[in-house]
Amino acid sequence: MSGHEFQSHFSDADSGVDFDDQSTNITEQTIEELRAIAARYPQSHSAVLPMLHLVQSVDGRVSPAGIRTIAELLGQTEAQITGVATFYTMYKRRPAGEHHIGVCTTTTCAVLGGDILLSCMEKKLGITEGQTTADGKFSLERLECNAACDYAPVMMVNWEFFDNMTPQKADELVDALFSGGEVASPRGATITSWKEAERVLAGFPDGRADEGPSGGEASLRGTRIAQEQGWTAPNAADIPAPTQEEAK
Repeated sequence: MSGHEFQSHFSDADSGVDFDDQSTNITEQTIEELRAIAARYPQSHSAVLPMLHLVQSVDGRVSPAGIRTIAELLGQTEAQITGVATFYTMYKRRPAGEHHIGVCTTTTCAVLGGDILLSCMEKKLGITEGQTTADGKFSLERLECNAACDYAPVMMVNWEFFDNMTPQKADELVDALFSGGEVASPRGATITSWKEAERVLAGFPDGRADEGPSGGEASLRGTRIAQEQGWTAPNAADIPAPTQEEAK
C-alpha cells in the first residue's frame, strides 16, 4: 500500500552476531558440558538450542567462539549454527545485562498498558528496547505474547513472570534489582541473574524449580469455583457409549 510500511520491533542490534567481538569465557569445563548436552540426544544436532543457552550462560551472548565450538562438536558449519542463533529471539547477538527485562506488548498486555510499561522502562533505564545499560546491569526487550494474558500486563526478569504490572510496580522492581535485594517472582523462583537462568535452560537445574506458587489466582479461579459449587468431572464409567450414528 502506498504511503505505508511494515513496522518491525527488532532492533538493528539483532541483525546478526557480532563477529568483531571475539572475547569469550568458554573453558574446558564448558566444552565438556556442551559435549554432555549433545550426548543426551539420539541425533546430536538436536542439541543446538540448549548448547546455545549454555554459551550464553558463560559469555552473556551468542559469541563467535560459542558458535565455532558448537559447530566443531556437532560436525556442522558455523553458518548452520549462526542460522539457528539468529532465528530465535531468546539468543542475544550483543551482551545482555545481569538482569534481562522483557515487557510484553502483544494484544491483551498492550490494551492494559504494556506499551506504557515499556516506555517507562526505557526512561527508567536510559536505554531503548534491544539495548543494555552502560554498567551492564540491565538489558531491555519488547516481548511477544508470554501466554499469560490473565495476568496482563506482564513483565519478565530473567524469564520469570511479574504479573499485573503498573509503572509504579515496575519502577520499584528495577530499584530492588539494582540494590541487590532479594526479589522473587509471584509465580516462580527468587531472581538470580540472566546468566544463571540461561544455564537452567541449557539443562542444568539449580534446585529452585519448586520455588514459589505453582499457579496464581487467575489460573486457579475455575478450580476454586468448582470446589465451592461442589462440581466434579463426570465419572467415565457413567458416560453412555456413543450410538453407532454418533460414532460415525
